[in-house]
This record gives sequence, structure tokens and C-alpha cells, in this order.
Amino acid sequence: MLSRRPKSSSETRKPRPDAQRNRERILDAAKSAFTQFGVNASLDDIAKQAGVGAGTLYRHFPTRDDLIVAVFRSGMENLAAAQRTLAEELPPIGALRAWMLLFVDNISTKQIIATALNAIVGDPSKAFEELYVRVTEAIRALVKRAIESGDIREDLDAMDLLRALIGVANVAIGPDWRPSAIRLVDILIHGSRPFDPGQGELVQKGGGKRRGGGRGKAAARCKDPGVT
Repeated sequence: MLSRRPKSSSETRKPRPDAQRNRERILDAAKSAFTQFGVNASLDDIAKQAGVGAGTLYRHFPTRDDLIVAVFRSGMENLAAAQRTLAEELPPIGALRAWMLLFVDNISTKQIIATALNAIVGDPSKAFEELYVRVTEAIRALVKRAIESGDIREDLDAMDLLRALIGVANVAIGPDWRPSAIRLVDILIHGSRPFDPGQGELVQKGGGKRRGGGRGKAAARCKDPGVT
């Protein structure tokens, strides 16, 4: 039986903080450039926007394909990780809303790079299966928390909400996509409120009711700081 080759120190040690910061800046700049100019955006311009030299970019991402895949993977990882941070910082309904907007943003970027990404990895849902699982777990946790707080209806299926978000991303792409995405996400939040079918009324937290029209305080509670 062959013994495994022990990993060298270069394989096991973590990236230096400055190298990690450079990598994150490159990914942020690449996401912005791909969104504006498509996947054929100039890599030299991306390096300049990130504040690094071209050599630094190529050390992290030797090819354009490497950078495209990394942008997608980074977005999915950040989306999965955001669940815990948002749950710690915001009330249940605010955390869910903020995460939904991050999801739309991430899906919009994916649609822009989709053709190139599919050519590189085939089916992303299979190539990045573990990330899709983590994202699904994230929205399930946020929905569960919002149900337990009484902010949304008990029969809401997190997967139905996820499918609706994909639809939001499809509609929202365009020059004014963010205002459109915010409006559509708020419609989903509003429609997820507890509902009394016998009375045709939304049930407010604490047992109160109001008619389906109008925004009122319930919609105001959907607003979270930092998302405009």
C-alpha cells in the first residue's frame, strides 16, 4: 500500500494577509468589470482597478478561466457565509431581506458569466455542488428563524422562495436592476407575511391584522440599514 506524500509547508500554510487582501481586491474588481463589460473585460484594467500589478493578478489567477471560476466561487461562498453574519446583526425579517438581495446580486453576476462558466466547468450545479448545498442551508436557516419570530407564515417553503429569487434576478437585470430587485424582493417579503385566508388580511406580529394593501409599519420593518 502506497503511503501518502506528506504535504510541504508551502501546501499547508495559509496565504499571507497581504496576499489574501490582494486576492479579494482582484475578485471584487473582476466582478465589477465582468458585470459592466462582460467576461472579456481587460485583465490589465482589472489589475489596475484592484490596485495591483498585472503580475500579482496572474500569480493568483494564471488564466482568465481561473478568474471567472474564482469570481463565481467567491460569490457563492460569501452568500453562504452571510447568513450567520446577517442573523447576528439584524432582526429575522431584515436578515432574510438583506440575504435575498445578496442572492439576486450573485445570480445576476452568474448570468453574465454563465456562458463562459458553463464552457469551463460544464454544469455549475454539479461542479460546485457543495456550495449550492451551503446556500440552500443558509436560506433555510433564515426562513426558519423568521417563521419562529412570527414575521413570516409557517407554511413558507424556503425552496419556493429560492426559486422566486431566481425569477427576480432574471427580471432585474438591466441598467436599473437594483431598484427593480429591491421592489421585487419587498413584494416577496410582503407576500410571505402570515395571512388569514378567511379575512383576506395579513396577520401582523403580535396578533394584529391589516388589509393587504398599503405598506405601513410592516414594510418599514423590512428595511435594513446598509441596503438602499
